[in-house]
Amino acid sequence: MRIKKLVKLLSPKIIFETFVIVYKSRHNKTMGSFKKDFMLFASKITDDRFNYDWNDRVPCLKDAVPSTPFEPHYTYHTAWAARILANTKPEKHIDISSSIQFVVVASAFVPVDFYDYRPAPLHLSNLNCKSADITSLPFSDHSVASLSCMHVVEHIGLGRYGDPLDPVGDVKAIKELSRVLAKEGQLLFVVPLAGIAKIQFNAHRIYTFDLVVKLFGELILESFSLINDEAMFIENATKEMADQQSWGCGCFLFKKK
Repeated sequence: MRIKKLVKLLSPKIIFETFVIVYKSRHNKTMGSFKKDFMLFASKITDDRFNYDWNDRVPCLKDAVPSTPFEPHYTYHTAWAARILANTKPEKHIDISSSIQFVVVASAFVPVDFYDYRPAPLHLSNLNCKSADITSLPFSDHSVASLSCMHVVEHIGLGRYGDPLDPVGDVKAIKELSRVLAKEGQLLFVVPLAGIAKIQFNAHRIYTFDLVVKLFGELILESFSLINDEAMFIENATKEMADQQSWGCGCFLFKKK
């Protein structure tokens, strides 16, 4: 009973991360078994291609697990977004502060301009990195045909990344995204979702499905996908599914009519 009460008090994110740690620990090697592996490996070497020495070891004791662990939010939402861009093939895509891993991969097949409050010193073909404040974007009205802002807005105004404290910073950001999106343009938008909206200062806000749709009132929701509390990706998810989450990830594809 005490364990059940404790689980109810913990966030699903903490529970998931704890599960990964316990899962890995069951398969961890000890230094003793690691040294035995080294000695066995050394006994099988029959050529001189490499130098090897016990004193030059770099033990990796936690990776021998039966399946590859991954962080579901950032693995699935970036895959969702990349597939949309691969399908729509925009002439240029503008991303506002989303995952670096997303923009470096997406720029392999679509020209990407990446804007961040803290500009990234990346140098790759098809990728331009620039500085911008999401609450005051450097674009004219209705000018961006393909736009993304993923796992970003929930942080705006909380000061976590050096930005000014502003309780309505997220609202300002959403208004700017709506303002610059071109008519018939697409916006890929991602935030944490749950059945109750709340702020967990200074990490992030958690939204509800209805709140996100309301904040983007002038845009049309074309599709919605969800990464749920069980780390499953659900295409064409529903509001009811989103409302059942405690730490889900909502992937919204909006369009301006």
